[in-house]
Amino acid sequence: MKVNYQVSLFTLSFFACLLSASVIWLSLRTVEIVAVHENGNHSYILVKDFPFTDKGRINWWQENNKMLKNRYGVPRPDTDGFFTVIFWDFGDGYKEEGKYDRLCFDDMNPPANCIEKNKVFTVNYGRNMGLYFTTNNKRYLINQDGNIIKMKDN
Repeated sequence: MKVNYQVSLFTLSFFACLLSASVIWLSLRTVEIVAVHENGNHSYILVKDFPFTDKGRINWWQENNKMLKNRYGVPRPDTDGFFTVIFWDFGDGYKEEGKYDRLCFDDMNPPANCIEKNKVFTVNYGRNMGLYFTTNNKRYLINQDGNIIKMKDN
């Protein structure tokens, strides 16, 4: 009986360490920006290895929004200051339009100018809401004190 207990404890400990190592590795990956596409005040940023938690995504935006502005000119607000930045998982790369409901970019020549619609993060700025984020079907707002507040579901 004692041997089985030790084997079970070792196995459980092994898998706990493996899970912890995986989470740490996933959180330390560097985000790769593959491409940026524009459509008016909407910017579409194709990424690989984007953070997988809401907090990680928001933190990444806060740490990198100046770099995005300097390097890619994103966001591009309209005359009223409104903008939308959508981050899409680049996945397996550009594809032909063929499959239903792919996102295609007019600034590229077909046939391989589309991606699978796998939205990972959205940043919006509007007059009424201010700056807010949408991720995993949840919305977060930055209040007047600079705190990030999770918005209640409707």
